[in-house]
Amino acid sequence: MPKINVLVAGSTGYIGVQLINLLVKHKNINIKYLCGNSSIGKKISYFDRNLKKKNLPKIIKFKNELLKDVDIIFTALPNGEAQIISKKLLKKNILIDLSADFRLKNASEYLRWYKQKHKAPYNIKKSIYALPELTGVKIKNFQILGCPGCYPTSILIPLIPLIKKKLINNNNIIIDSKSGYSGAGRGIHKKNQNKNLYESLSAYGVSVHRHNSEIEQTIKNYYNGNFKFTFTPHLSPMFRGILSTIYIDLKKGRTIHNLYNELVKFYKKKYFVKIAKINSFISTNDVINTNFCKISVCKSKYKNKAILLSSIDNLIKGGAGQAIQNMNILKNFSLNEGLK
Repeated sequence: MPKINVLVAGSTGYIGVQLINLLVKHKNINIKYLCGNSSIGKKISYFDRNLKKKNLPKIIKFKNELLKDVDIIFTALPNGEAQIISKKLLKKNILIDLSADFRLKNASEYLRWYKQKHKAPYNIKKSIYALPELTGVKIKNFQILGCPGCYPTSILIPLIPLIKKKLINNNNIIIDSKSGYSGAGRGIHKKNQNKNLYESLSAYGVSVHRHNSEIEQTIKNYYNGNFKFTFTPHLSPMFRGILSTIYIDLKKGRTIHNLYNELVKFYKKKYFVKIAKINSFISTNDVINTNFCKISVCKSKYKNKAILLSSIDNLIKGGAGQAIQNMNILKNFSLNEGLK
């Protein structure tokens, strides 16, 4: 089988470098172009020594002419940039975006949450919010795949099956998520030069974090009643990983065993979701450097409540790995190719 040519735009950020590290292991992929701005002319190994022995192209500036030589474009760019590229796509191109540019299905919602006007609103209908465990092969009908954010990935995978099956009350969902600082990008070091970034835990984006929009939009796809959730993210003094703790109220007559059984059933054939034994104390260490999401259902001291624990690697399952998982589905590759 001939290899598919890909272009990576935004190749030097944490997500971009992680993506390249996975793509070089993918037997069906040829990395044709690496694109950047301030890094033009440099080798990608400047940003990651692990890539030093790989035969990879030097970083160049993105030009529309490059699109004719590639099948898939991965964009790990600042918000708004992938929208510009989407305007120039050729019929044969598939855009897999790791920013927020095509996560929301309404341009006005994008303006509300990201404080900038959508530059390609007519392309939104060509896109799908591509959380593989939920969207599956539906992505084959779209030219643009908007990969979910890292926090929503860790939250929606455990929540949606329970909401869909009406096992929980949806008016008081409380979500407490802690992420490694890589989730904030390379710029986090400059922004926090005078702070004890590597030894402190801090809350941020309280009640206004942009990922609220993705969580709300997705829940609405599976539940048409009223619901309320509170989401608070935290920056943790570790490089990578997310642990989300979700507090839920059980429907009358339901137990944590009902939740556990439904999650096991729903994800039985989903390779990258692992359901731990009831009351297991899982950690980010269980999933670091993998594309897995691990979930645990735990009892509360109150009979009508339960606690969900969900852990992912924010750079892989919450980013680059999920993008490759979507590509594998799209192109009928082995699901774990490049992700082993």
